[in-house]
Amino acid sequence: MEKYIKRIKQVYPKLSILDCQPNEVGQNNDVIIINESIVFRFPKYQKGIESLKKETEILGAIKNTVSIPIPKPIYQSFEEWEAGKAFVGYELIQGSPLWKASFATIDNEEVLNKLSSQLVNFLVEIHSFPKNKLSLDENNPREQIVNLYQKIQNKLYSFMSVEAQRQISHSFETFLNSEICQNLNTSLVHGDFGATNILWEPHTKEISGIIDFGGSGIGDPAYDFAGILSSYGEDFYNMCLNLYPNGTEIAERVKFYRSTFALQEALHGVENNDAEAFKNGIKAYI
Repeated sequence: MEKYIKRIKQVYPKLSILDCQPNEVGQNNDVIIINESIVFRFPKYQKGIESLKKETEILGAIKNTVSIPIPKPIYQSFEEWEAGKAFVGYELIQGSPLWKASFATIDNEEVLNKLSSQLVNFLVEIHSFPKNKLSLDENNPREQIVNLYQKIQNKLYSFMSVEAQRQISHSFETFLNSEICQNLNTSLVHGDFGATNILWEPHTKEISGIIDFGGSGIGDPAYDFAGILSSYGEDFYNMCLNLYPNGTEIAERVKFYRSTFALQEALHGVENNDAEAFKNGIKAYI
């Protein structure tokens, strides 16, 4: 943490730092909390700097159009394109991650309805945000899946059983050759819409914030629902899908995207020398 504090003081010498605590959550960024009120994120990897800069621009564009609090960058430094020097800082959003274990304790239908409504309203807001107001590349979701498939074959297959390879190949090729992934309408997406990044207040039983837009960009809106499915299970996912306009049209894509999450974690591990991420992602395929 000392090098991060030194860097913050170097860029913002007038910022009084009375207290500093590490935050362990974050696959792509080291996160520290200053004065119990300001979150600073430092990319761990070189390519994460570009992602953080893009995220900062997206947050600035959508900050006044969403109904749930999101990070609003106050401090930032991208002058030196180097891990450990580039950073963003914003006011801490109150709340705790809505982990699976916490979610599993909710047995009140009214609370579940309120949570699903909050989450879906938020997704509708970002999915309908005008793309022409963002300086983002227009991505082709099918091409992204093709690229992901090639990386999995080239970088992960050697660690997998033959049967796992066969199943993955069948899943990807069936999806890529199907009509459901042809000519998809794209939108702004959060990109990592799961338990880690959904904050709630346990006392009020309400969503209090959405964080980490590092995976945000132009993509298939179905991808965000895959995060809900992965984090909170089929019943709650169906509740959310029923609230989303034309939700049934994205259902098949959601389940395919969900099936790629562990593979993406393993791939992240290989590409960034993150042994834990690789181990967690690959274990079901050995």
